[in-house]
Amino acid sequence: MNENKMLQSTSIIIFGATGDLAKRKLLPAFFNLYIEGRMPEQFNIVALGRAEKNDDDFKNYIKENLILFSRNKKAIDTEWEKFQSHITYFRHQIDEDKSYEDLELKLKSLDEAYGLRANRLFYLSIAPNFVSTISGHLKKAELASEPAQDRIIIEKPFGHNKKSAVELNELLSRTFEEEQIYRIDHYLGKETVQNILAFRFGNSIFEPLWNCKYVESVQITVAEEVGVESRGGFYEGTGALKDMIQNHLLQILCMVAMEQPASLDAGEIRDRKVDVLKSIRRIPYDMVDHYAIRGQYAEGVVKDAHVKGYRQEDGVDANSPTETFASIKFYLDNERWEGVPFYVRTGKRMREKQSYITIKFKPLPQSTFIGGQHALSQNKLIINIQPLMDIRLQFMTKMPGLTVELKPVEMVFDYFSCKEDTPEAYETLLLDALEGDLTLFMRSDQVEEAWDVVKTIQEYWENNPDPSFPNYAAGSNGPKQCELLLQREDDSWA
Repeated sequence: MNENKMLQSTSIIIFGATGDLAKRKLLPAFFNLYIEGRMPEQFNIVALGRAEKNDDDFKNYIKENLILFSRNKKAIDTEWEKFQSHITYFRHQIDEDKSYEDLELKLKSLDEAYGLRANRLFYLSIAPNFVSTISGHLKKAELASEPAQDRIIIEKPFGHNKKSAVELNELLSRTFEEEQIYRIDHYLGKETVQNILAFRFGNSIFEPLWNCKYVESVQITVAEEVGVESRGGFYEGTGALKDMIQNHLLQILCMVAMEQPASLDAGEIRDRKVDVLKSIRRIPYDMVDHYAIRGQYAEGVVKDAHVKGYRQEDGVDANSPTETFASIKFYLDNERWEGVPFYVRTGKRMREKQSYITIKFKPLPQSTFIGGQHALSQNKLIINIQPLMDIRLQFMTKMPGLTVELKPVEMVFDYFSCKEDTPEAYETLLLDALEGDLTLFMRSDQVEEAWDVVKTIQEYWENNPDPSFPNYAAGSNGPKQCELLLQREDDSWA
């Protein structure tokens, strides 16, 4: 974040302001940015919703949720009155021309109060099927007609396959320039994910080792303890492949595998990410079972509590073929990563919540300490994303004593030791959007390439339901077949 950057006056328009994302993430993020002096001096949040509410009702609703979800709860008593003066609730029907005409009048009145034509940041916190409707109305009402000033943020899922992603990109391009479109992936706002670039390209001791000569494998894990909870109906049409791997995990893979950018320019960094996605070897349709494993959780025990299986969740079909776990082995066909397997896995109702990256270095070809009583562990670099936020380097050292015995130890950099109150991912991304920085947002070709990477897997799984579902117990580490994915390479999950 740039504390010294002067932000222009901005009107922030949130579609779906009464929804779950807005109350849990967006408005707490704007509040936290405000109390830390990161918002423009002149700004207004125009909260759009269908419900009959007045400003006071909506503001009380927001305050209640700040108490629940803001990381700066102590500041609510002293800062709320000033912050709430920047919020306006605006009743809005997304499919009615009159609502957009009224919104235009509201934005013009704010411009008059600012004394200039302010920037406009539209946040579409709505179901994907409404994107087309809103985009068309914004174009018709000319509400986002200034490419240098007007921006739109769109949440995932961005399409449901490559064809729909291409169609959505074409639709948005009829209303917005590419530099106006901010396709958000909150994983890229996480502090430890952002730090990958600094860690790699800011340290001379690591970048020379970051290639197939020294790296044996790369593992990316995003595991969740929770099930689908109240999102069963949504998840039925999604699954782990589309919900997590196509976006979050492939984005992390790009950060790990990309070539060094010539600069920190957004276009340069995004070009390097697209290069990675293009280099990922596409999996042939008839080889999907060899490279990809899927699973669905049955009932089980999580934290000493019995939980039901996926097919017993509300909104889920009793014979559902939807995967709640997915693990894939990818290869990158480029000089840096030739022959290095990249393993990704994600699942719900896993043993514990954890997101991390493991870089496993190749064993020594020969050593004084190989054989005999000395058992050498391979060197590993582990980047923990959540709930831990740290970087761990595992290496061998001699145990204190009169004999020569080796043991693995860890050198740890813990983010919490530097800043106990770390900004939320949405704070980082919203500030970037206010500043017009596209670096952490996905470009149209990036989205389409990511869908292309998983295209054959998606088609094979849709056409060939797995008869073994459910095939892993809630509270486990996923289906046993997932281990075979690595055992073929004499490897194991770290």
